[in-house]
Amino acid sequence: MTAIKDSVKTYLLEELNLPLTSEELGDDTPLLSSRLIDSISALLLVEFLEKEFKIEFKPHEVNNDNLDSLQLIEQFVQGKQ
Repeated sequence: MTAIKDSVKTYLLEELNLPLTSEELGDDTPLLSSRLIDSISALLLVEFLEKEFKIEFKPHEVNNDNLDSLQLIEQFVQGKQ
């Protein structure tokens, strides 16, 4: 697992208290579409990503295409850096 995925996974499990174990939260586990993350948690995740990786989200980028799994989050962050 990459540093981006590790950091995001830790944040999701420890700060957002997702009801999953580390083993259950895989690279392609759906987050938004399965409602593991609600809209408030999504905004907290965006804030974390912006601070942690020094990127900036545009309003239209806060969606399932960019935030629905660890894999998609990693791809989005890498594309922004």
